[in-house]
Amino acid sequence: MGWFWASSNPAQPFKAHPVHISRDDVPPPGCPMHASLPSDPPSKTSAPPSDGSCPYTPPNVSPAASSAPAESTLSKLNPLNYMPSNISQKRGEHQTIDLPTGRTLSTIPKGAASGEGNWEYPSPQQMYNAMVRKGNTDIPQDAVESMVEVHNFLNEGAWAEIVEWERRFAAGLATGWQMCKRGEDGSMASAQLGANTEQVAQPRLLRFMGRPQERSPKATMLEVMGWIYPSQFGIEPPFDRHDWFVQRRAADETAHEVRYVIDYYSGPPESTGEPVFYLDVRPAIDRPSAAIERLMRWGGDVWWRASGGVVRDKAS
Repeated sequence: MGWFWASSNPAQPFKAHPVHISRDDVPPPGCPMHASLPSDPPSKTSAPPSDGSCPYTPPNVSPAASSAPAESTLSKLNPLNYMPSNISQKRGEHQTIDLPTGRTLSTIPKGAASGEGNWEYPSPQQMYNAMVRKGNTDIPQDAVESMVEVHNFLNEGAWAEIVEWERRFAAGLATGWQMCKRGEDGSMASAQLGANTEQVAQPRLLRFMGRPQERSPKATMLEVMGWIYPSQFGIEPPFDRHDWFVQRRAADETAHEVRYVIDYYSGPPESTGEPVFYLDVRPAIDRPSAAIERLMRWGGDVWWRASGGVVRDKAS
């Protein structure tokens, strides 16, 4: 569900708000914005002249005689999101209604430096063109704008979850435990009071990758548990998965990259027909400290509740 661009064109700032769309506007399973990597390897380039001669081909030489390599499909993809570098804003050949071409500026900082600005979301016209490019020609054109709203809303929610993880653990495991030991409710109350927000630098999204066809280990485990205990774990598998690569800057100003895994789930719709989505955002276990972070956040909440922390809070 994540698709951003950076552009010099000004865009309207994103304002997070609940998404209200009709039942007919529910986006199809799977984010349509992912560009599948080609199965064929890039075309081989010819070796440079072994005799040290000039590699320049004069204009009077036929193209067949030229040894210039052909541009590969991979070279046309943006390495920051593995999508085509430029999706057209032009109206599609079989398009019957006009779609807006304005793009929305997200709240997500882009790149390693503050001067790179924020990521931008695609316009409805770009969204439609990308879906047609992938062969999804049966998408209702009048639902594209609602799909873009849901797309943007979910990505803002995913980033808010990442910011909360960074608020707890960017300053180290000891600081993270002090926040987690009072459970989720206690830690979120601290977040509302601004606890640790001044000591932790704002994280930045370096790049991301859509992996809708690759089930995460946790999602796979939950699916197996659903087969065994359908009454407790009988949920639909995630309709999408993303890996986001985030820059974490510690208190000593050292920066390193943290990979986050995001699973997107659909829930039963509201009584009003509005769709419901759930996000499972957590750091990937690429390093021992990531496993400890996940254990602290889960274990801290379990211990707080099991030890009567919620009751003590209410009594006080």
